[in-house]
This record gives sequence, C-alpha cells and structure tokens, in this order.
Amino acid sequence: MTTLATALATSDMLLIDGLHAFGFTFDASGLVIECMDGRNLKRWKFTAEQVAAAVGAGEEWRLNDDQGEHELVCMSAVYGSDEDDDEQDDEDQEDDQPHLENPVER
Repeated sequence: MTTLATALATSDMLLIDGLHAFGFTFDASGLVIECMDGRNLKRWKFTAEQVAAAVGAGEEWRLNDDQGEHELVCMSAVYGSDEDDDEQDDEDQEDDQPHLENPVER
C-alpha cells in the first residue's frame, strides 16, 4: 500500500484543492505547499502526523489540517528533451532550399 509520503517523494508537482503547486517541501517536520492563486499567495502546512494520517483513493489523497479537509493529487511534471527541436527544424528547412553557391550554368 502506497502512503502519501511515498507519493510525495516521487512528485514534481501537486494539485491541492484544485490549484497547481510546484513549490512544496516535504521532510521530517511535515509538508509545506505554496502556490499563487491570482495575486494571492496560498500556503498550507501539514505536520508529519497529518501526512501519515492522509487517506488515499487512487491518485487522490485527503488530508486534514486546522482549517479542514483538503484534496491533494501528486503529479509528475512533463519534461522535454534537452535538444532544441527548433534548431533541427531550421536545419531540415535549409536542406530543402536550393543551394546558390554553385549556380547551374545556362
């Protein structure tokens, strides 16, 4: 059975109460999540005990703090390759262009 602590260890991003959060820390003291909601900074802080008591159903977790119950989804971010695809596209287009260095004689 997977625990929330295990899911957090492999997560790059969280969805908490419908808000995407890239800024979070999880350590022995607990879980701290921060994200912007428009112009407002939202912050949640859960103790290690609250994280341990979280109830999971599929990818969703429910955990409680002093303000009530929160829905949390642990997600992995999608990363692109390190290579620049635009440069490759430019090179492909150059190959399609006629070469004017050696014009055809008429």
